[in-house]
Amino acid sequence: MKTADRMTDVVVVGGGHAGVEAALAVARMGRKATIVTIDAAKLSLMSCNPAVGGIAKSHVVKEVDALGGLIGRAADSTGIQYRRLNLSRGPAVWSTRIQSDRIAYSQFVVDYLAQQKNVSVLEGIAAEILTENGRACGVRTESGELVTAHAVILATGTFLGGLIHIGEKTIKSGRMGEPGAYRLSESLVSLGFELGQLKTGTPPRLDGNTIDFAKCELQPGHEPPPHFSYRSTEREMNQVPCHLTKTSAETKRIVSDNFQQSPIFSGKISSVGPRYCPSIEDKFYRFAKRESHQIFLEPEGNGTSEIYPNGFATALPEDVQYQAIRTVVGLEEARLTQPGYAIEYDYVPAHQIKPSMETRRLPGLFLAGQINGTSGYEEAAGQGLMAGVNAVLAIEGEQPFVLDRSEAYVGVMIDDLVTRSTTEPYRLFTSRAEYRLALREDNARDRLNQYARKYNLIPAEESDAFEDIRSDTDRVIAALRKKRVKVSDLGELSQRYQRAEMVTLDNMIRQPNISINEAVQLVSKFDPTIADNMEVLERAAIAIRYRGYIEKQQREIDKFKRQEAELIPADFDFSSITGLKREALDKFVHFQPGSLGQAGRIEGVTPGDIAVLSVFLKRHNESR
Repeated sequence: MKTADRMTDVVVVGGGHAGVEAALAVARMGRKATIVTIDAAKLSLMSCNPAVGGIAKSHVVKEVDALGGLIGRAADSTGIQYRRLNLSRGPAVWSTRIQSDRIAYSQFVVDYLAQQKNVSVLEGIAAEILTENGRACGVRTESGELVTAHAVILATGTFLGGLIHIGEKTIKSGRMGEPGAYRLSESLVSLGFELGQLKTGTPPRLDGNTIDFAKCELQPGHEPPPHFSYRSTEREMNQVPCHLTKTSAETKRIVSDNFQQSPIFSGKISSVGPRYCPSIEDKFYRFAKRESHQIFLEPEGNGTSEIYPNGFATALPEDVQYQAIRTVVGLEEARLTQPGYAIEYDYVPAHQIKPSMETRRLPGLFLAGQINGTSGYEEAAGQGLMAGVNAVLAIEGEQPFVLDRSEAYVGVMIDDLVTRSTTEPYRLFTSRAEYRLALREDNARDRLNQYARKYNLIPAEESDAFEDIRSDTDRVIAALRKKRVKVSDLGELSQRYQRAEMVTLDNMIRQPNISINEAVQLVSKFDPTIADNMEVLERAAIAIRYRGYIEKQQREIDKFKRQEAELIPADFDFSSITGLKREALDKFVHFQPGSLGQAGRIEGVTPGDIAVLSVFLKRHNESR
């Protein structure tokens, strides 16, 4: 092997959200990371919608932040609009969404990494995974430069075998205007990995100066601005509004008349796209009876007039895009600054990775982000952080860090990938979590602070400060149980207490049809000393309001953990099991589950199959 041009502990291929979080996790754990990326000035550049968060995605951002990650801080610091979603529903589905300045977000990440002593960035395109003694030991770039390492993390996004489609036009590219990584796909195949192809897309960008916003519905931000990161502080800024508009009957006609000019329908694209974010062609085809679809007009940043028409992803020819976009309400004079396009890219079906993100076939090689079949910046960031932590633990000979489904949405996502190996771009929803009342935005640090401390992902003083918040929450809960107020002072709420003169504040909080926010405001009115920290008061109010539900869910979690504790040894031979139907046996061999609980979540496996597996597992353990 040629003498290495660079030596590092972990080499990370890709400078997107997954790659950045992976490198930073490695650095926080005291090891050196080198990011190999095409353009060092475009770290974490938002290729699609310049927004972070939303349903379930915001939960992941909060979890990554609790583990010391950067995505939440970057969004908070570069946001131009802040919103909280689902506040009329229970706290399990409350979500935060921040519209960021696209260029400022990437620059924030670039500047932040420049200050990290254990992170370096190398511009180049990875072409080959290097191996030694059956382990990944580095990468070779297309220019021939070698980077040797103890572990390799691939976070390639859409650049792995990327192919852009606009009508009949095809461009080999990982992102508009940037080359893809094609020899790296060949390297993976040569190492015995199974590759597949997925598709995603993006809408055209519009010149906001040519849009008639008066015809659209104003979508303002929320005040005060909500934050993702506990480290963030208030900053002076004027929120920029988004706008809501809709397609017209003429939009439908133009798109429908040109279905066959779209590579999605002409047969040029055969790979599967995201079910929950379809192109405008898909929408008019799949929902043929609908005459109109919503389009959200979202600004790309403060320093640009460019607008992202969320909901109008397309791969139609440019001239058809131009005709169609000008039939949308308010966009009659709109000018395109960049056409929309579809992009196909290679991915590694995730049955080939362990819950630690390490590949089964090649020790020392970890995968994170879209290469595992996911979509979204948030999903990528969560995987990147976990891959970074586990790469360091593998180097140091320690047990991997694996979050289970009851601990985090990150755990739900990775378990879904490993046990189901998605064949379409995977997106997180709160409905994917069985224990979503226990996996709220507000308690991410409660769930993960112990791990952040254990793996040195955050400074000890930050961990200690949060333990003070937990203590303060318990103190406030006790105070709310003791504090009594006159029923006559409760306004309309007093009608619920016709036989009582006094009531405790915790009883008031438990009343139905009063929101957590209303309850918090009432408490602030009756006892300002209890409400001196609104974060603590909201935490206490949620704990009081949902105490019974939370306790019930905890019993379910305890049962789940008992099943997860029945581990399947790495040397267990699934093919030796007799008495199983062929489908279950093939699934066990294919997915290699690590516990009985995980085996039971594999699609097509029945309780009877688990019973047979349990018997053979017991025999295996006794023989050992």
